[in-house]
Amino acid sequence: MPLPRAVPAPTPAPRDPAQPLDTTWERKLARGAVAPDFTLDLHGHTLDAAHRRLDSGLIQAKAMRARVILLITGKPRPGAAADRGERRGAIRAKVLDWLAAGPHGSDIAAIRSAHRRHGGDGALYLVLRRRR
Repeated sequence: MPLPRAVPAPTPAPRDPAQPLDTTWERKLARGAVAPDFTLDLHGHTLDAAHRRLDSGLIQAKAMRARVILLITGKPRPGAAADRGERRGAIRAKVLDWLAAGPHGSDIAAIRSAHRRHGGDGALYLVLRRRR
């Protein structure tokens, strides 16, 4: 009589990066109930300086094991992103591209608009993935 074969334990499905945060996180961020672990202010910098500051700030935040970063960009201005190279709102127009194309994109679990008490339209929350 053959011996029963061991059944492998089911492996959890990998989490889809496009999937939103769980409901608790979404509610806390929407209410401004999450205190940022790290604040990174890019407002008032030139585009080149802001890009360099974003990279160095994310390296520092990850070294500190920050989970929620408050990224202050300044308020967006109407108009196409390509038209805002040097005008007000240029950093806000470029920051998502920098995050997606940069070395830190895989470390970011979510990007949400900040609550009014943390800067509203002029700021974003970056939620970093938990290190395991």
